[in-house]
Formats: sequence, C-alpha cells, structure tokens
Amino acid sequence: MTSTATESLQAISQRADALKQRGDLAAALSVYEEAAHAWPDSAVAQHNLASTLGDLGRYDESAQAAMAAIKLGIRAPETRLVLARAHMNAGRLTAAQLAYREAVSLRPDMVVALQELTQLLWMSSADKNLALQPLVQAVQAYPMSAELHLALSQALEFTGDKEGAIRVILDLASRNAADALMMARTADLLLETGKLAHGRELAIRAFNADRSSFPALMTLARAALSCGEADGASAAITEALNRRPDDQHVLAMQAMVWRMTGNAGFNALYDYSSMVRSYLIEPPAGWSTRDDYLANLAEELKAAHHYRTHPFGHSVRQGSQLPNIFAVKTPAIQAFHQALQAPVNTHIEHLGTGPDPLRRRNTGAWQIQGIWSVMLRPGGFHVDHVHQEGWLSSAFYVELPDVVTKNNAKEGWIRFGQPGSPVQPAQAAQHFVKPEPGMLVLFPSYMWHGTVPFSGQQSRLTVAMDIIPG
Repeated sequence: MTSTATESLQAISQRADALKQRGDLAAALSVYEEAAHAWPDSAVAQHNLASTLGDLGRYDESAQAAMAAIKLGIRAPETRLVLARAHMNAGRLTAAQLAYREAVSLRPDMVVALQELTQLLWMSSADKNLALQPLVQAVQAYPMSAELHLALSQALEFTGDKEGAIRVILDLASRNAADALMMARTADLLLETGKLAHGRELAIRAFNADRSSFPALMTLARAALSCGEADGASAAITEALNRRPDDQHVLAMQAMVWRMTGNAGFNALYDYSSMVRSYLIEPPAGWSTRDDYLANLAEELKAAHHYRTHPFGHSVRQGSQLPNIFAVKTPAIQAFHQALQAPVNTHIEHLGTGPDPLRRRNTGAWQIQGIWSVMLRPGGFHVDHVHQEGWLSSAFYVELPDVVTKNNAKEGWIRFGQPGSPVQPAQAAQHFVKPEPGMLVLFPSYMWHGTVPFSGQQSRLTVAMDIIPG
C-alpha cells in the first residue's frame, strides 16, 4: 500500500519509520508530509514531521511542526525535545532553554533532555554552577538512576572537574552494584587522571561482568595501553576488530599497539605522506578571489557562533562549536559545498583503492556525514582525538591569528600521531601541518589529531567535516 487513502495513520507512520531507520530521510519525510496532510488534526503526525525535519537540518520548519503538535494537545516530552533542538540549532537559545525545561517538567528524569539542557546552559554561559543545576537536582531526586549519574559525570568532566566526575559514579556504585558500562566509564576516567592501577582493575572487572559489552572491551584495551601491556592491548583490539572492522577508534588503537611494538603495520596505517594532504580551495561562483570569499565566509560564520564555550563530548577547548553549518542559509556558507568538490574529488582519486582500512572503502564517490565550525579563543586547542562517524575527516582554515601564520613555532598547527588516550611509553606527535587561510587538510578519520594551543589576542576560525563513501 502506498496511499494514505488506504492506510491508517499507524500504518503509514510505520512505513515512514522503516525508511528513516534505513537512513532514507528524504523518502521518510515525504511519507510523513503525506500523513500530516491527510490527518491535519493529528498531533502525532505533526510530531513525526517535526522530528524528521529536524533530522534533515530544516530547523525552522521543524519548530513550526512541533509547535503545531503542541497546539493540537500532545503532552509527550519528546515533542518539546524536538522543539528545543530546532530552536537551539536555529540560534534561538532562550526559546530552546524553555522547551527543554518544559520537557523536563513533563518527565523529571528524562536523561537526554536534562543532558542537553545542561550542555546548552554551559555553552551559553560558561557558568559551571548554573549549567550543572538541572542534573544535580535530578540526581538528588532519583539517586538510583545510573543514566543520570553517567550524564552528570560527563557534564562534570567537560566543565573541568574529572575528580568530581569519578566521585559521582563511585557514589552510585557504593549504593548499588555498578554494571559493566558504569565500571568502564569510571575506569576510563581513572586512567585519564593517572590512577592506572585502579583504572586497570576496574576495566578488567567491567569486561568480566559483560564480555559482550563493546565499551567494556574498548576500556580493557585502553587500560592495557595505559599500563604499557602490549600483549593485553593487542588481544583486546584484535577482538574489537573482529566485531567492528571499520570502527575508527579501534583502528586508532591498533596503530598505538603497532607503534608501541615497532610493527611495520603502523607505517601503512599512518602513511602521512600519502594520507594527509592539503589543498587550497578555489573561490566558488559569485566570488572573484579566494580572499573575498573567505572574508564573507568568516563574517557569516562569526554571526552564527552563538556560544561562549565548548560542548560536551567533543575535542574543543576554550572555544565554541557551531553544528551543521549548512543549516545557516547565507550565501558564502551555502557556497562552501561547491568549494569542496574539486579538492575532495582530487584527494579520493589520489588515495585510490587497496586492501588497507582506508582504501578498501573507497568507492570513488563521497558524501558529507557531518559539517561544523569551530572558533577557538587565544589559548584554545583541540584535544587529540579521532572521528568515529567518518571515513575521511578534515580541517578547513577560514581565518587565522598572526601567531599561526607568521612564525614556525607550531602554535595553532594541526598535529598527527599523538594519541588522546594514555599510553606507556608516551607517543609524541609525528607530523604537523602549518595552516593558511583557504587550506583544506584531508586525512583518515582514524588518525589521531589535535591542535597545538596558540597565544596572542586573535581567534582561530575553522570548518571541519566528516566524509563517508558514497
């Protein structure tokens, strides 16, 4: 059946849900639009439409549909969550905060709404006490909720209190047996703060508690690396690769083991000369010079950067991050997709095909998995990380401080090869790229990379994206 005339609302929603789960958001949207048109008084139809519009980055339309669902009487906190995300991504931060708070008022232990509200308050204000208040109150009200404790722990970590993050999880564990995920999370924090023996012990306990848990397996590998145990790390990573052969974090950790042991496989996986390349973009149609285009792009991106500090769970420190830049409907930002075509196509052709984890996925075609902008303040940096959602990742330099471009002290440069996870012996960065305005750097998503902190008084404005095979 393909017509709303012969389908119930439930049946057509199930059909759209199936399309959405397969990743065909455009087709799912068409079906949800049919349903909203056929059942104009259905709050559920409007909610489904709002959610999918939000997934597609059409935030103003998503907000309109969510408000229509609320006007029709829907009481679900999920609708307020959709509305909050739409407002937030459109830059309406006060309206987003109100929608998040309404979702929480309807379901006081709604972890995702509390987590996102806390992050919004933090990014908007850089005030740790203000930001943490919703999660702290929820944990006090629901002291046995593991999910809320994990959310508060993450918030404490990314607002600069790793010791507090550990205490929150240990507090719950003291009152209730911790599961594998909680033990793994705590073990990771212990390892990051140098408590290696305790972290290793907890990592082993987490894995033994649930050997099917992939997070526990990864934590076991990190614990072995932190303690310099090459055999233990290799065994855990081999099992992880058997489960998820294209997982970018696993590949990054495989490289760490190979580098630790002098295995030649490391040089093939981290072949900087062929896998890390830089390209200067050409100005897209409508701009006569690269400098003119970059000036307009910088102006539009700066106007869209609404936050004062970094989000949770990302690599940015002392700066702000703007998600999904193509949701900003201004000329230079929208033209950026055109500017990317030639360098990305050239790079993919240069890589070619082969048996290694990067080239074996090369189809010759590509699509953007995510694209965002970062503005680092003086002293800002990216912690060393990999991009779990990508195949190829990038850094594009829009506007740079003089200290980055006019000296060779490596301030503000992108570096490769220094792990973001503890390892003994330590592994230093091996490869650096000096940025310049208009430069696109492309590299494997599994490759450890970060940014050297920079001094001075000027900010550093970039765009980054993840690419997957088309």
